[in-house]
Amino acid sequence: MTLVGVLAGVAGACTMEEQMRLLVIGGLASLLLCTAVADGRIQRDVKAPLIDAGLRPSAPSFRLSDGKGTTIELSKFRGRPVVLNLWATECGGCRAELPTFVELRRNYKAHDLEVIGVSMEVMYESLKTATEGWARVRPFVQSHGLQYTIVMDDGSVEKNYHVTAMPSTYVIDKRGRVAATYVGVVDAADLMANVKAVVAERE
Repeated sequence: MTLVGVLAGVAGACTMEEQMRLLVIGGLASLLLCTAVADGRIQRDVKAPLIDAGLRPSAPSFRLSDGKGTTIELSKFRGRPVVLNLWATECGGCRAELPTFVELRRNYKAHDLEVIGVSMEVMYESLKTATEGWARVRPFVQSHGLQYTIVMDDGSVEKNYHVTAMPSTYVIDKRGRVAATYVGVVDAADLMANVKAVVAERE
């Protein structure tokens, strides 16, 4: 398949310019990190079913830095619902949905909902260190008013969550299980409904 054919078939969360850049940087493997595709259609306003409680898989834990010297460990949030969003500053689809997570954190803060944004910057931009990643992420977080927890992936989330596309979002229940998974730009109303349901569940 030609390059034009590949790009035409991968109509995802990234712009054409972003797709071209990622192909140059890291080939098709990198391109997949910012595309969420089904039948050649852009995956926006993605909805996800709430998995029956008895069938939910455990969410892989992680220990990642928030850039301020604090280590964030997912397992420490047991007893609280968590929304986990995998994103990068130059991923167009990721940027489009960020206001949803800001609103989610604001609306459900009183219900102990934790919103965690896992930056995939090192992988996405083929950077060498987390320091390089934070140099990009810190000013972005400030300028976009992302007032929720942001951590930098060290490769563990990419591996353990089998990341093949971005953005990816996981609703995790109070028992640390994945209740819903979104691959692509979330449908805000659907995400809010799933979060509301998980918040209302007993542990």
